[in-house]
Amino acid sequence: MNLLVSVVTPSFNQAPYLEYTLQSVQGQDYPAVEHLVVDGGSTDGSVEIIRRYAHRLAWWVSEPDQGQAEAINKGMRRASGEIVAWLNSDDLYLPGAISRAVAALQANPELGLVYGDAVTIDLQGRPLNRLTFGDWGMEDLLHFRIICQPAVFMRRQVLEQAGYLDPSYHMMLDHHLWVRMAALAPIQYIGGGAGGKFIPLAAARHHPTAKNVSQPARFADETLRLLDWLQTQPRLAEQIAQNSHLTRGGAMRLVARYLLDSGQPAAALHAYLQALLAWPGYTLKHAHRMSYAVLSLFGFGAALERWRNASDAKARRSLADQLRHTEFPILYSSGGERGFTRLENWPGLCLEC
Repeated sequence: MNLLVSVVTPSFNQAPYLEYTLQSVQGQDYPAVEHLVVDGGSTDGSVEIIRRYAHRLAWWVSEPDQGQAEAINKGMRRASGEIVAWLNSDDLYLPGAISRAVAALQANPELGLVYGDAVTIDLQGRPLNRLTFGDWGMEDLLHFRIICQPAVFMRRQVLEQAGYLDPSYHMMLDHHLWVRMAALAPIQYIGGGAGGKFIPLAAARHHPTAKNVSQPARFADETLRLLDWLQTQPRLAEQIAQNSHLTRGGAMRLVARYLLDSGQPAAALHAYLQALLAWPGYTLKHAHRMSYAVLSLFGFGAALERWRNASDAKARRSLADQLRHTEFPILYSSGGERGFTRLENWPGLCLEC
């Protein structure tokens, strides 16, 4: 018997991307999926899109809410699946994502969540960057190693024990939840394929209204708040005490990145200095960002950005070409045989642009 998987999509005024998100869930090969959409009272045509797909949804609602965490929690509490996830209304699942997650969770019933690799895409669905992770556990989460939210699948029992999302967080709400779940059950990385191939589970869309693009300074603030919270948790006290400098170093490195993205190079350099003092080896891996901050202080930021965009264009074309030829594993099919598929005509992607 196939375990039921519940996918919750929170949405608010994301009409340009919402339909692709819905199609990426409905295009999964896994046969037991319920999809719930929680719209926050959109006025941009999103509700009309949801209505067109209502016959494929387990439940949906459109009403004002207090933000993303409340919307997701509302959907999760209505979900019936033993395995749950949320997929924001501008992101995508890639082929076989759900079936790969289910296989990993079934293979190890003690796991609380699994996560894989991802790719970032732009407004048109063109690939931007690969997001690759590793076999990280609680220690890595405490050191602020960030995993990609749409590539995470959770066991509902552990989610309920952790207490769902904290509605007072709006930016770092996912990392806050991962830490609380990892304190209850092991987590596992399921990225890659045979030979370490890059086979992402999801695509995270970067666009001007996305929170991580439009409000990076708020991410910095919540990272500091999360750092303070960690140090008040009795269950985590022993682990943090053993490597408190790494926890602070990881947090300050992340704060620096967000401050740099928000156009505050001086504040970013100050945060990088704190990260260097706490965890020099890890921070120096991000020396290119520190150099960017220094150059920005002297007025060379715009020129450096143009150079970087030009150099990135070749890498992005290479990534698109690689994704075109990647074989994504399919574990369920009408004929009952396992196989592979490619990303031709996958909703929301543009690999030929």
